[in-house]
Amino acid sequence: MNVDEYVLEESVAKRLKRNEQGLVPAVVQAAESGEVLMMAWMDDHALAHTLATRRGTYYSRSRGDYWIKGETSGNVQHVESVALDCDGDTILLKVTQTGGACHTGDRTCFDADVLLEQE
Repeated sequence: MNVDEYVLEESVAKRLKRNEQGLVPAVVQAAESGEVLMMAWMDDHALAHTLATRRGTYYSRSRGDYWIKGETSGNVQHVESVALDCDGDTILLKVTQTGGACHTGDRTCFDADVLLEQE
C-alpha cells in the first residue's frame, strides 16, 4: 500500500498548520475510555490515508517513512473519529486499540515515566 498516493481534501489541507517539516502532531485517544494512548506525527498523506481507511497512519521522523499502526506488531488502531483543534495545529484521533499502543508493548506511551501523580 502506497500511503503517499493518498491526497488530502483541499478544504482540510487549507486548515492545517504544519511545522517546518510539513508535519502536524496527532494525539491518539482511546474512544471507549478517553485515555491518551500515544502521540505521533502526520503529514497530508498520512492524514488522507487515515481518513480513507480508518487505520492509524503516521509519519516517522526518524525513519523518514510512513507507518500504519499494527502493520508489523498486530496492535491495530481502528479510527473512530478525527478532529482538528481550533487552531488547526493538532489532530485528535479517537481509536479502538487492539493490544498496546506503545512500541514497547504498553497500553499507552505514558505509562512508564510518571513525573507527578494526583494526590
